[in-house]
Amino acid sequence: MNILISKTSEELGTIAGKETADIIRQAIADRGQANIILGTGTSQFATLEQLIREDIDWSRVVMFHLDEYIGLPISHPASFRKYLQERFLAKVSPLKASYLIDGEIDPQEEIRHLGDFIRLHPIDVALVGIGENGHLAFNDPPADFETEEPYLIVDLDTACRRQQFNEGWFPSLEDVPAQAISMSVRQIMKSRHIICSVPDARKAQATKDTLEQPISPLFPASILRSHPACSLYLDESSAHLLAVETGQKEG
Repeated sequence: MNILISKTSEELGTIAGKETADIIRQAIADRGQANIILGTGTSQFATLEQLIREDIDWSRVVMFHLDEYIGLPISHPASFRKYLQERFLAKVSPLKASYLIDGEIDPQEEIRHLGDFIRLHPIDVALVGIGENGHLAFNDPPADFETEEPYLIVDLDTACRRQQFNEGWFPSLEDVPAQAISMSVRQIMKSRHIICSVPDARKAQATKDTLEQPISPLFPASILRSHPACSLYLDESSAHLLAVETGQKEG
């Protein structure tokens, strides 16, 4: 794992977005198409803002996304479909294809449908974050490290739901859905490259656990350390519990 610590979340996003763009352009040059996974949430704001500024032939890009709440309408401010449509899809030229998770239909049918498509599209790069409870996508601890299914239905724990409430997506904790459709850990790990953006002091303990605890379902994001091409982008706030210096990279 490569670790880069920036001074600010804006600087983090700029660097992460540029690396992502380089990977996408190289995939298009090598194979004529790039298949990508996009995460959402506040951790991805600056990274996506940089990515949409990059010179990329989006007509050669196929996009999947990580997770979506079950039963949440697309009109809701917390909908991740809404997030990607407004913050990404509306700001780039049309993609070759985009596969957004629909949490308003039969979830079993949706995970089967999405799984069929993603199996046909080996992923070049995945943009992910780490939750305050250490989750990867919506795979809360203890996460399922074994399933080969690309997507699964998950129960959201209280810490995860509290994070969504505290970030202002919902008016109360009770309004946060209890279930979601999430990309599985193994599916994320099949990506050729993973760009993990983790800004903010709220993520400092989760970052420390990810890097220093044993690789375990109890610390879902810890599995990223076993990926051959994962870059972890931190800012000074999220890295303040680590014994590394700003700008330093570690293998």
